[in-house]
Amino acid sequence: MAEIDTEAMIERFRERAVAVKKRPMPPVEGEGRKSFIEQSQLDFQDFAIIADADASLENGVLTLRVDLRPADQR
Repeated sequence: MAEIDTEAMIERFRERAVAVKKRPMPPVEGEGRKSFIEQSQLDFQDFAIIADADASLENGVLTLRVDLRPADQR
């Protein structure tokens, strides 16, 4: 099994989260616009969560640890 650079993977997710925020709004109206906005919010959330993860690869198992508690409770 090839070694995975977990830090590079996490960095790519950080870049994707930023890219979603910069994604231009296509010329759509109504339901299409609403759907695009909702999908962008979910994309950002998913990418940002993984971007904040601590990743480890042990015995072929990739583990992403994400602390979702508020910063003042960590």
